[in-house]
Amino acid sequence: MLKGFKDFILRGNVIDLAVAVVMGTAFVAIVTAFTDGIVKPLIEIFGGTGDLGLGFRIIADKPATYVALGPIITAAINFVIIAAVVYFALVLPATHAKKRWGKADAQTEAELLTEIRDLLADGNRSTGGRHESRAGLDSKERDTL
Repeated sequence: MLKGFKDFILRGNVIDLAVAVVMGTAFVAIVTAFTDGIVKPLIEIFGGTGDLGLGFRIIADKPATYVALGPIITAAINFVIIAAVVYFALVLPATHAKKRWGKADAQTEAELLTEIRDLLADGNRSTGGRHESRAGLDSKERDTL
């Protein structure tokens, strides 16, 4: 039972996931500090002279009915900043790398393996000791060589 747990913990993708969660949490703290220290005061400029910041009261005489819009706007800006960084720093480069170095198409792989098999099966018999490429030939043309 403990061996299975140890194998699970030491699996590469679990460790990568744990690192990603820790890094993500640290990044969220940085973005939150940025929005709380810079963006939130700028938003509160538009809130008027009160201490409550940007928002409105549903009932004018009751302070408990104050709807604060500043924290909602700050949270939305947090989300947009984090989403932009994740997209431009992780998703876009990963997509580019996958296109550039991704696995070959399964059909292309199968065709290459078939060609290699045919060349190995024919050996030196049909080519007289020369190795010729048969790429681009259909199966009838390959059989005639």
